[in-house]
Amino acid sequence: MLSDHALGGDAPARTLIVLRHAEAAQVPGLSDRERPLTDDGERAARRVGATLRALGHHPDLVLCSPAERTRRTAELALAELPSNVPVDVESDLYGAYADELLGIVRATAPDVGTLLLVGHNPGVHELVMWLTTRTDDPGFPPASFAVIRVTGEWAELEKGEAIARWSPRTG
Repeated sequence: MLSDHALGGDAPARTLIVLRHAEAAQVPGLSDRERPLTDDGERAARRVGATLRALGHHPDLVLCSPAERTRRTAELALAELPSNVPVDVESDLYGAYADELLGIVRATAPDVGTLLLVGHNPGVHELVMWLTTRTDDPGFPPASFAVIRVTGEWAELEKGEAIARWSPRTG
């Protein structure tokens, strides 16, 4: 985990939490969008929420892919947080690449201070790497998240500062 410190400047600080869905089962006969979480995935999704709570990161809005595994990951994580958070299911998040995810984030309303994006690899991992300009790549396994501090408006999002990164494998 990286240390938390403030960014300079007068622009408002915002927080983007990028979360990959937890481990999903391979079930014969179900479409990819219908795949449920495994038992380990359910536990990991709860740990995501508990970890976000412990770190003091509470989203104002959740943007979530329509896949069963992403919706369930969001549901279980949010159940660990103290307040009711609106969840917008965005069909464009399913299968989106980093540039498409960035466009979706940039369309976020200016009054949202902390945004949680729940999606799929490789897009979420690529987005985190691009936004934080990281050169060391520890991977982004299921139920991993990155917390990125950004300045300015969502519509102008270019780069940010990674202030935390968590994975059920290392957390």
